[in-house]
Amino acid sequence: MINKVLTIIPTYNEKDNIEKLLNKIFELYKDTDLEVLVVDDNSPDGTANIVKNYPLFNERVFILEREKKEGLGKAYIAGFKWALERDYDVVVQMDADFSHDPIYIKDLLNAIENYDLVIGSRYIEGVSVVHWPMTRLLLSYAASIYTRLVTSMPIKDPTGGFKAIRREVLKSINLDDISATGYSFQIEVNYRTWKKGFRIKEIPIIFVDRVEGTSKMNSKIITEALYIIWKLRILSLFKKI
Repeated sequence: MINKVLTIIPTYNEKDNIEKLLNKIFELYKDTDLEVLVVDDNSPDGTANIVKNYPLFNERVFILEREKKEGLGKAYIAGFKWALERDYDVVVQMDADFSHDPIYIKDLLNAIENYDLVIGSRYIEGVSVVHWPMTRLLLSYAASIYTRLVTSMPIKDPTGGFKAIRREVLKSINLDDISATGYSFQIEVNYRTWKKGFRIKEIPIIFVDRVEGTSKMNSKIITEALYIIWKLRILSLFKKI
């Protein structure tokens, strides 16, 4: 039974988005017990201060401030540990830039009743991406195909970051073993979850490119993803996962 749900939102320089996003979440889920943890990597633009001044701060909105920017993966792992320490049943992952529409949180939570990991997928029903440059779309779609070919993981959107995860999964996969820091973090969590036999479901979402702020994608993140995919495959062959 799901009683406590925490939405984790990593931030770095998201002052233009974070208050709007929190407003949207609590407009949609004001009659629920949904809570939010913002994991901020010492944003120089004052993102953390906006969160601390939010009306529901320390009631339904919390913040975990980290000393420096270490990547998406490290931020999420810190958030996962925070959630486990406070006995949340389900964690929802989402971006701060409105590429993940909060309206889909209810769909993730409905599906997680019967699954252990639910992924909001851009590619489960064709391609559901809005306003991405063609080069970025092709890169993402090709990465999903490449990941499936190398790992044999039956997930159409392995890099998708909008998902719901049960605490049993987070406790099982050993968070300290996760090495990916960029977007390949999503691949690694999915792979470790799949290899342990947990139930995984993809549901369709429409992904919209950010309007405010700048993308965190860079060549280092892409290189790490290529490395992580093969690392996971090799670890699996030697029964290390």
